Amino acid sequence: MTYRASIDVGGTFTDLVFTDEKGELAVFKASTTPRKTWEGMIDALELAAEYYQMPLNKLLAESTTITYSGTTGTNAIITGTGAKVGLICTRGFRDILLSREAPKKESPYDWPPFPEPYVPRYLTMPVTERINAEGGIDIPLNEDEVHQVVRQFKKWDTEAIAVSLLWSISNPTHEKKIGEIIKEELPGIPYVLSHELNPIIREYRRTISAVIDASLHPILVKDIEQLRGQLKEHGFRGNLLVGTASGGVLRPEEAISRPIYTIGSGPALGPVAAKYFAQVEGGNNNLIVLDMGGTSFDVSIVTKGTIVVTRETMVKDEVLPISRVDARSVGSGGGSIAWIDPGKLIHVGPQSSGAEPGPACYMRGGKEATVSDANLVLGYLDSDYFLGGRMKLSPQPAQEVMQNKVANPISLDVPEAAFTVFSTVTHNMIAAIRDITIWQGVDPREYLIVSGGGATGMHVVPMAQELGVKQVLIPKVAGTLSALGGLVADITTEYSASYFAESYQFDYERVNKVLEALQKKGEAFLAMSKGIAREGKLDYFVEARYPYEVWELPIPLRSNRIKDEKDLAQLIKDFHNTHERIFAVKEPGQSIEGVIWRVVATAKMPQIKAKEMTSGGKDSTAAMIGKRNAYFKDLGGFVKTPIYRGDKLVCGNKIEAPAIIEEATTTIVIFPGSKATVTRWGNYLIDVK
Repeated sequence: MTYRASIDVGGTFTDLVFTDEKGELAVFKASTTPRKTWEGMIDALELAAEYYQMPLNKLLAESTTITYSGTTGTNAIITGTGAKVGLICTRGFRDILLSREAPKKESPYDWPPFPEPYVPRYLTMPVTERINAEGGIDIPLNEDEVHQVVRQFKKWDTEAIAVSLLWSISNPTHEKKIGEIIKEELPGIPYVLSHELNPIIREYRRTISAVIDASLHPILVKDIEQLRGQLKEHGFRGNLLVGTASGGVLRPEEAISRPIYTIGSGPALGPVAAKYFAQVEGGNNNLIVLDMGGTSFDVSIVTKGTIVVTRETMVKDEVLPISRVDARSVGSGGGSIAWIDPGKLIHVGPQSSGAEPGPACYMRGGKEATVSDANLVLGYLDSDYFLGGRMKLSPQPAQEVMQNKVANPISLDVPEAAFTVFSTVTHNMIAAIRDITIWQGVDPREYLIVSGGGATGMHVVPMAQELGVKQVLIPKVAGTLSALGGLVADITTEYSASYFAESYQFDYERVNKVLEALQKKGEAFLAMSKGIAREGKLDYFVEARYPYEVWELPIPLRSNRIKDEKDLAQLIKDFHNTHERIFAVKEPGQSIEGVIWRVVATAKMPQIKAKEMTSGGKDSTAAMIGKRNAYFKDLGGFVKTPIYRGDKLVCGNKIEAPAIIEEATTTIVIFPGSKATVTRWGNYLIDVK
């Protein structure tokens, strides 16, 4: 028997999913260890070894692949703990990271101050050189200055170097020469050349890509090497894969070469898993994917079977101009802290109790009222069955912090205070869903919600009711949704190149040379993935716009070349149609401009074989383990509520509201106005009225 595994390290819990040759899924959760993330991973793996009744070294020896995703990169940016980076730029452009782009304003009269630049100004060193937009060299590179700058970086103990010169995308000669000098002066220090990493036309975005990537390189190398070492020490000899921001996975060597693409890999894998479950359950192609864990709440969209990606996401104060799954995150998790402002208004988050000390009910020294404390007070959580009974919760500390931190300041009794915390965090999450749906022209009523994360099941029905969504799908392994995404994700990456091409005087030869160079890179990537994945494919895109437009739209190419006027006419037609679909307007007869050309290389990974359950009829009473008081405001307060154990429910069982379903890694609350059905694949389909 062989196994495959996927690990997702969150802010509070480390999630682990195992599958075997038969498609059996087993899920595990362990507390994240922030200072040494691999310790939490080994804890989760020990739980898996116990489940399979074999020593850990034997389980890992029989495992062919392990996928790793987490928040290392995101946390480094947010906390400012990335490596010390020196930036080399063109003389006269030293303040590009300070000036950025025009800031977003709350009003026409409000100009917010610019945040501190990602790289301090003293570490941003200009050198004399100038390349024009056509690629011509106006001012040769002063190599002596470069030697002096690199030696200065050495004196300042710089850990990585980024190089971003003006118009290096048209002619990278100077950037390449600086790379050679860095190798000569500081052998072994990582450096990033902007034209290689992200060859886009906008200078700030290309520069911020380079410095973020450089700052993450030493951190990711250490992270992966520690994980590799620990897995090897415990018997693993298979292939380690790393999750990416685009919802795919990479071999460690490729992830280390471009660490910026690992930022947000955990949330990016959630919609990949959601697509898998939706296809298993009947192929719904329009999904709203939710994942509420211990620290944050993530929401993403799948439209017509395609995961929505963007190049406009923000992390802290910086734009990340890379193709990423459009996953919006807010500080609404089980560990989010409830607090009262001077005006006696309640807020929940974004501050979190995290894994240490955690909510008060964890009995680890937490002194703040959190969402998990509120859910325990309301009777939604079972203090004796948290994480399948492996972790005990204490109701008394939860009652005390809810009394002292929330109820007393706003003159409520404890149950009302707890429900106010519950309602507030629920509405925070609804606002995040509206931001990615309604405000983007998407009607949530036409979508199916796929609910993941350990805490979402307690809040998802009120969210669906507020949004008008008719059905919610909660996978049986919802508590580890992102981790499961690592098992069904494909090995994928993209390569891009900048070349400005106008349709009315199209340079077929130059464009096809660009596409040919990208194709060779993609084919080399697929060749390296042989032995891990199955067949591969290359998809080609151009980011195009109408003249004088600021932003481009990604348009798929029908083939790997634009050979003649017929191919060009098809591309123009596809652009007009895409522009109309997104912006509700098009300009037939207008020329278009191609700016960035891309190839996406995908190597298919083996898929999990879904296991069908035998039918057991509608009656679910055999799975009911008792009743406990749970709070439902619409029913007047606490009511005796049936409790169902997930491992006892079978296909076809119906669960009427009010009810609570307890799985080992998640809890599902069936609120009045809804009912749940166990599907033939063992998941929960909730009809919402």
